[in-house]
Amino acid sequence: MDGLLLDTEDIYTLCNNVILRDCNRPDLPWNVKAQLQGRPGPEAGEIFHAWAQLPIPRAEYIRRNTELQRKHFPSAKPLPGVPELLETLSNKGVHLALATSSHTANFKLKTSHLEALFKVFPEEQRVLGDDSRIPPGKGKPAPDIYLLALETINSGLRKKGEKEIRREECLVFEDSVPGVEAGRRAGMRVVWCPHPQLLKEYKGRDKEVLAGLANGGKDEQVKEVMEDAAVGGEGKGRGWPGRRDDGWAELVHSLEDFPYSRYGIGGT
Repeated sequence: MDGLLLDTEDIYTLCNNVILRDCNRPDLPWNVKAQLQGRPGPEAGEIFHAWAQLPIPRAEYIRRNTELQRKHFPSAKPLPGVPELLETLSNKGVHLALATSSHTANFKLKTSHLEALFKVFPEEQRVLGDDSRIPPGKGKPAPDIYLLALETINSGLRKKGEKEIRREECLVFEDSVPGVEAGRRAGMRVVWCPHPQLLKEYKGRDKEVLAGLANGGKDEQVKEVMEDAAVGGEGKGRGWPGRRDDGWAELVHSLEDFPYSRYGIGGT
């Protein structure tokens, strides 16, 4: 959601930079920012503080950051092409679920003024970062959040006696590198629409990102599956990342003029 549907990634950066400057620290660089995107709050916080080395207690940072977010999140705006994309997908009968690392309180701050935009996501098909059904330590880049999002759709289909959707029939929209990996490890196709600065940070590595391999095995939880993938392991949809140029992920620079027909979806 953040940086994909809404301009809130820039708001996160703004809030952090206010505090960093007050503490005589440099602005948040994109090589660090890239590691924060898409991850659950606690994990992103650990990465941020390890880099920032702020001269204030963490509780003070949280207090000040929360105040700034409460001020700025209610002004969040949809990114270009998002309203049209969601409307088209909804009108074409595509089953939609929202999977975001934002916790409930922040989700409300960011979206309460955008109810018309988010109405395409039924309440029961919204999976937030503090959802108790996601095990601790299983946020992105683990696939759990996307598998749960699919289950919220299939649960409703089962109740209506309709055919369930398979993982390989799903299309994940992501802006973050950990999020792309999560989608690939869920066995789903992925559209990566990154912030221009993030794309610069990964210049020349876009094929790694699209394959879900850009993390490089830094997370303990993915080392084994990445080693298996490197030696030819099978198991698409069982936790393995993809392979370069395997056709299961695509880079787009904007959600405007989305190529619906490429995915079997009629346009407006």
